[in-house]
Amino acid sequence: MAELRLGALNYVFLMGRAVREVELKYNPKGIPVCNMVVAVNRRYQLRDTSEWKEETNFFNVVVFGPAAERCAERIKKGSAVLIVGRLRSRSWITQEGAKRYVVEIVSNRIQILDKIGPEVEIEATPEPEIDEVPPQVDDIDDLPF
Repeated sequence: MAELRLGALNYVFLMGRAVREVELKYNPKGIPVCNMVVAVNRRYQLRDTSEWKEETNFFNVVVFGPAAERCAERIKKGSAVLIVGRLRSRSWITQEGAKRYVVEIVSNRIQILDKIGPEVEIEATPEPEIDEVPPQVDDIDDLPF
């Protein structure tokens, strides 16, 4: 069986509301980092009873660079936002020695959807100091079908 090389696809779209005020911090190199939690509702119908259900999911979102400062200025608790970004997982060890994991969305674009003022779109800068592997471009003749 021939080895199948897959391209990389990691793209997320979320539309929801900010759960609390955003948190703005600066990393050791002085780069602004904005953290927020976005609540996203999902409405679905049960097949067997046709009853409608609704669930809410909460997602951690992080923004880097000058866009982080703009997010902290403009996004408030309850703000409706459209988030475009990618998933990232990371882990760390607490002071007590327990290993913790988190999956978060690293945003590269946020659009504020509130009708209170003009619609605002914030373009984020890429996350600093990440060496991403460029996608492999496969020859079309290498496809197994």
